[in-house]
Amino acid sequence: MGQECLVCGKGISRGNKVKQRGKAKYLGGNGRKTVGITRRVFRPNLQKIRVQEGETTVTKRVCVQCIRSGAVTKAVVRKPFTLPK
Repeated sequence: MGQECLVCGKGISRGNKVKQRGKAKYLGGNGRKTVGITRRVFRPNLQKIRVQEGETTVTKRVCVQCIRSGAVTKAVVRKPFTLPK
């Protein structure tokens, strides 16, 4: 529940951090050599935002992909500025 998007369910994934040395062959070297592999954690970019759900507003932890794609609608804090008549 901790590091998870409440809309799409994106969570932590694990992978490798690869340390290399040497120069690539196409740049004139004799190739890249892997000298170390370490396990690491990829965390989602979660933001705490106020989301509009029907008539109510709820605070949720949502990943940035869901915010950008329009999967959630941000709550309107105040009406947009209008000129007096």
